[in-house]
Amino acid sequence: MGLFDSHAHLDDEQFNTDLEEVMLAITSSDVSMLVDVGSSLPSSEKAVRIAEKYPCVYAAVGIHPCDADTADESAFSVLYQLAQREKVVAIGESGLDYYWDSVDREIQKNAFIQHILLANELDMPLIVHNRDAHKDTLDILKAYKPKKAIIHCFSGSPEMAEILAKMGYYISFSGSLTFKNARQLPEAVKRVPKAQLLIETDSPYLSPEPMRGKRNTPVNVQYTARKMAEILNLPYETLCTITYENAKRIYQLN
Repeated sequence: MGLFDSHAHLDDEQFNTDLEEVMLAITSSDVSMLVDVGSSLPSSEKAVRIAEKYPCVYAAVGIHPCDADTADESAFSVLYQLAQREKVVAIGESGLDYYWDSVDREIQKNAFIQHILLANELDMPLIVHNRDAHKDTLDILKAYKPKKAIIHCFSGSPEMAEILAKMGYYISFSGSLTFKNARQLPEAVKRVPKAQLLIETDSPYLSPEPMRGKRNTPVNVQYTARKMAEILNLPYETLCTITYENAKRIYQLN
């Protein structure tokens, strides 16, 4: 069965010089599938090329909130065309980022809404980025109602996890689940139905314990899986199977 890394960025420039070696390590590991998630038009185009080259990789196409000022009508036309490609399985990542706050918040909100509309039109899951913008993210999700969504790299409260899960959305946990100061995340895991849990690396970022300080790769998704299994008091293999099947379901992969 193996592991499914539901969110990685192999298109990131940190992998420019050794992607072949990284892919060899992935295919030699327990990772069976992963989704390379675009964060701009060039990044999305690159993610699609990578997915089309490697059988275990799928792609998502979207514009990150820190690039939301590039999300004009022509950009969405390109995203629409990219989304028709066979190995594209989601729209995103899109959402709100008030940590960096590098783009006007109203521009971020508008781009987020446009991504929701595109995902709904195409009947594809939306990958949601939310950093320090919990209330506005929740308000937009409630108002515009994506049919299918993944809350990537969940960082909110247990109560927020419960609300989002009741809305039918999948909640993905990254290497931050393994951090010693991740006080709320273990409780958030427990509040989500097992059928809506996902694991991710967000590679090359957020390396889990014990790999902190090093570049993250999809191989390290095992550490998040082991931590989640521990929190839920499940055998590691059972947790891997659950999250693998969940990812296949939300990404509509047979």
